[in-house]
Amino acid sequence: MSAFDKFVERSSRKLAHTTSRRSLLTKLGTLVAGVAAVPLLPVARAAAKEGGYPGVGAQTTGNPQDPGDPTSCDYWRYCAIDGFLCSCCGGSPNTCPAGTEMSPITWIGTCQNPADGRAYIISYNDCCGAPECSRCMCNRNEGDRPMNRPQASNDINWCLGTTNISYTCSTAVILGVAIDD
Repeated sequence: MSAFDKFVERSSRKLAHTTSRRSLLTKLGTLVAGVAAVPLLPVARAAAKEGGYPGVGAQTTGNPQDPGDPTSCDYWRYCAIDGFLCSCCGGSPNTCPAGTEMSPITWIGTCQNPADGRAYIISYNDCCGAPECSRCMCNRNEGDRPMNRPQASNDINWCLGTTNISYTCSTAVILGVAIDD
């Protein structure tokens, strides 16, 4: 007999001698249950997404007056945003993800809503206090101003007004309708 055959025979006899049928059935049942649970694991399903960011499914606000996908950089509110979208990180366009706090210091922009054709004042608030989200990076600089006008610049870490200055993501909160001059 070859060395391989002897090794397999010795291993098989040792396994049969030290294991009962009941424990073997228990291990087999655990293996079958584990394999059946694999599709339930939280896995990024990029195939379910037709476009945009991998692993982030298309969304809608459900409001016809607020059209678009808040997980897409093309969403109308994001005309002057620079950062990771909170709507891809467990928050929404208006709210921060759990475990973070919204910075009281913001930059503002004016964006055109395609649903009603009106311009809205948008406050871009950074959410701070957790590690950087690193999902759905969006950098649109429409109306961005030089650093000598910081309230309109999106190139500053706005987390300086929070207890933890670690940047996580950015929101786009509607403040009101812009008044035409």
